[in-house]
Amino acid sequence: MKPGRDSSRNGAGLVSADDPRSPAAEAYRVLSTNIQFSSLDRDIRTLLVTSVGPDEGKSIVLANLAITMAESGKRIIVVDSDLRRPTLHELFGLPEGPGLTTMVLDEKLDPPFVETSVPNVRLLPSGPLPPNPAELLASERFGRLIGRIAAEGDVVLFDAAPIAAVTDATVLAARLDGVLLVVDSGRTRRDVARRAKEQLERVGAHILGAALTNVKPEKRQLSYFRRST
Repeated sequence: MKPGRDSSRNGAGLVSADDPRSPAAEAYRVLSTNIQFSSLDRDIRTLLVTSVGPDEGKSIVLANLAITMAESGKRIIVVDSDLRRPTLHELFGLPEGPGLTTMVLDEKLDPPFVETSVPNVRLLPSGPLPPNPAELLASERFGRLIGRIAAEGDVVLFDAAPIAAVTDATVLAARLDGVLLVVDSGRTRRDVARRAKEQLERVGAHILGAALTNVKPEKRQLSYFRRST
């Protein structure tokens, strides 16, 4: 499978599928388990995965999380709602095609899901990139699509552009059940991460916690999931 552009710094692609016995794959299983425990009192059907800044590994975290969740038999849909730099189709080794923005333009269109090579995981690509992603994500049409997409699976994972760069993620976070924030432990300043968390809180987002990437090998490739405080 062809690794995506944000795989060069923060992981080796789809390790949960390619090397399921590796420490990294085990870390993703821990992450999945902790997400389930964090949502015992609140059903998480739609989850946003975003990062503080660019190239922190958010898309890789999302893809591996999807694979791990699918192992339990859940029907997982991954949605590439990063409408500025979509990479999920590359991670899963799939061609670009119609997708999320195509559905926004034509609400009568059936969701153009693409089957991945991973059982129980389907991809909704980004589709053609719009000139105004934040405005599209905030539209009433997009709000209606969330429900349609969620009805097709057990869990839907949305990828979104980094919080520090644009407003896309905060707009989307307010419309979904939960948010997982990906943070690069080797480069993201704590004050910048704190501001990103505060931005999410201001829109009423339900922050489940944070996942650290680029962690030293002895501390595992992906850190233990921690509930946000």
